[in-house]
Amino acid sequence: MFSQFALHERLLKAVAELNFVEPTPVQTMALPPALEGRDLRVTAQTGSGKTAAFVLPMLNRLMGASKPRMSIRAVILLPTRELAQQTLKQVELYSQFTFIKAGLITGGEDFKVQAAMLRRVDILIGTPGRLIEHANAGNLQLDEVEVLVLDEADRMLDMGFAEDVQRLGKLCTAPARQTLLFSATSGGSGLRDIVASVLKDPLHLQVNSVSQLNVGTRQQIITADHNSHKEQLVHWLLTNETYQKAIIFTNTRVQADRLYGRLVAQDFKAFVLHGEKDQKDRKLAIDRLKQGGVKILVATDVAARGLDVEGLDMVINFDMPRTGDDYVHRIGRTGRAGGEGLAISLICHGDWNLMSSVERYLKQHFERRTIKELKGTYQGPKKLKASGKAVGVKKKSDGKSDKKSTVKKSATKRKTVNRPKSDAPALVSRDGLAPLKRRTPTAPAAE
Repeated sequence: MFSQFALHERLLKAVAELNFVEPTPVQTMALPPALEGRDLRVTAQTGSGKTAAFVLPMLNRLMGASKPRMSIRAVILLPTRELAQQTLKQVELYSQFTFIKAGLITGGEDFKVQAAMLRRVDILIGTPGRLIEHANAGNLQLDEVEVLVLDEADRMLDMGFAEDVQRLGKLCTAPARQTLLFSATSGGSGLRDIVASVLKDPLHLQVNSVSQLNVGTRQQIITADHNSHKEQLVHWLLTNETYQKAIIFTNTRVQADRLYGRLVAQDFKAFVLHGEKDQKDRKLAIDRLKQGGVKILVATDVAARGLDVEGLDMVINFDMPRTGDDYVHRIGRTGRAGGEGLAISLICHGDWNLMSSVERYLKQHFERRTIKELKGTYQGPKKLKASGKAVGVKKKSDGKSDKKSTVKKSATKRKTVNRPKSDAPALVSRDGLAPLKRRTPTAPAAE
């Protein structure tokens, strides 16, 4: 029950209005220390209810102030516009019985309108890049910020926002500031640097180990001979699997466009998202997916970061992601909030070692699956290393290349041997400037 936490009665009323009864594991672990004012560094999967874990303590602290101040008192940084919009809606729901106001600052909106809004909100929700633009323009005053939240911090670093995040953290100069950092993965050294520079004596909470992420999602692999074979498998899966909504991930824009074109030609209702799509197309695609106008989204990792779509229950990795963290974020789109999901990776010869690395990272063994109608010749490597990777095959020498190299070497040797050498010192003219030619002794004339 949420009543076990020391929350303001108006916040408890909002929680009851939303029909939230039992707190999720991340809320149970994070709420008590956050309400005490501790800095937190929390690892929790996407869709675990972590938004409430930082919004409720933030609102509780702002309501505890004796006199409201006309300045920004809390900041929530997020990697994408879509995630920022979703978070704003959550903040508005939890604060519906309070006088606290929240505002959104992301790219693609009128800069002057945003600048005026900055003077009228208590909580600022936004993406780092746009906030830095306002900071450079002198519009952003963060010296009275009491709570700073970095949500999806590992994604922000992946998207190149590390310097912006650190700079915004330095602008929040209030001595009693509380910082709450949430991420789905460990994030590596880059995230450790952020933790060291922005947080003060943080409490580390690991709600889920990597191997426990998305326990409600079945993870399978299907081997394929080539990309055309993968396209056939995608068609079969979209036709025969039961799903509400699906995302198909590719590693390149070219492949995303190609696959999208094939699906549309096969009468599937689909949209495509990648880095070359503008904000208008991106918004249209996500809105249509959320509203059910389309069931299928083809996307690259960059385009799908921070995407939160209800009812998304199937993820297909057309291309295997390049890192274990990227894999976690991809399949984090499905099996959310205790729901069930299906994640299928299509594995060609060149994908096997990547897939094996992800299995080791997650400490899991993916289910092997075969579709009888489309069974290919490639069924995985014939020989495996102890790590699960394929054993490399050395090319056999036919002897011709060796012979050629031997002939070349001996020819070089002969040239070296026949080249005249002289150990005699060079002769120089008396003024020491011009070298003199050495005379070659001539043989005596025959008598």
